[in-house]
Amino acid sequence: MIFDEILNDAYEKREYPALSAFFAEWSGTRPFRALRVLVATPVFRNTLLEYRALIAGGADLVVGVAGGMPCDLGIVEVLRGNGIPVIGLQEALEMEARCAESGDCAFDLILDCAGQFSACHPRFGFVELTRSGVQFYEKCEHPVYVADSGVVKRIETCLGTGEGYVRALAQLGYDFCLDSGTDGAPSGGKKFIVFGSGKVGQGIVLQLLRSGADVHVVTDCSRGANPFLDANGVPVTDCNDLDAVASLVRGADFVVTATGVKGALDRPQIVEALLASGAVLANMGVEDEYGPGVPASRVLAEKKPLNFILEEPTHLKYIDASLALHAALGELLVREATANKNAGPQDPPSELEQRILSMTMQDGLIGAEIAEMMGW
Repeated sequence: MIFDEILNDAYEKREYPALSAFFAEWSGTRPFRALRVLVATPVFRNTLLEYRALIAGGADLVVGVAGGMPCDLGIVEVLRGNGIPVIGLQEALEMEARCAESGDCAFDLILDCAGQFSACHPRFGFVELTRSGVQFYEKCEHPVYVADSGVVKRIETCLGTGEGYVRALAQLGYDFCLDSGTDGAPSGGKKFIVFGSGKVGQGIVLQLLRSGADVHVVTDCSRGANPFLDANGVPVTDCNDLDAVASLVRGADFVVTATGVKGALDRPQIVEALLASGAVLANMGVEDEYGPGVPASRVLAEKKPLNFILEEPTHLKYIDASLALHAALGELLVREATANKNAGPQDPPSELEQRILSMTMQDGLIGAEIAEMMGW
């Protein structure tokens, strides 16, 4: 089977229980038979498992890379070597224009990420993988399932993305665990400021606390209490208290953004403090959350999500459920072709999410971590 040599050398089956189950099911049912499916998931080794499940289901696969989305060029070559086209947005639009001349549709289904291919017109609709991509689909005339609207995506964002941030810092050689005092006893961790308290922010905080870091969160306090932060005794400063935020930044060892908002830190007081600070700056969002006042050279990875410097930005065991949901929502769009007349963003059906959660908790490696997360 395609990609088996690469995948069998890199992973054990319990790291991808959901994609394994859909691969087996779709090999028999072939729900994507004769359908051209464009998949814009960031191209890395673990993404091969999503491709493999779709191909097993009969998909005529096209891989999309656009908008500066990070990717592993080695894996891109693997795809091309196996006869799978890898295209950008302009190529996709040109394909649509050629097909339109003959009254045909270039793509039956688009599994998108960050709205890279939202300008296209697939026959059955879209599945959007990330919350940051929803804005591009607000006025879409096609049905759009948003994988990030439900509980499954929390496994990746709460558990996997935070772990990826910490792993990337370690790969770059940064020491952020407990410092030792003169007597050899721990004297306190490095000071981290985390901007954002959503799924990604909480995951970063969790991993930093486990590493012994001193963590402070900056967020919009008008949105109410955050049970996770409260339960872990994490101090919080309101993002609108600019003087307090600037003071925190000046005393930080590390600053990481996870707000999901473009230019979230683009306030004069905060920019000035960031530029004057000796802190190690990183971004974990798709957008540039620092804004134009902070040069890309001042931020690790030139402001791109830091975990994408890794061979495996998010460990497969944390992203398996998200990739499975991405693909399974596509299969649902095909099945609902005549029934789903709703245009624009839609939440994943709870029964599908529960099925994927059950697969992941019962047959995967991270059941205990998911159970802990569900209690936040």
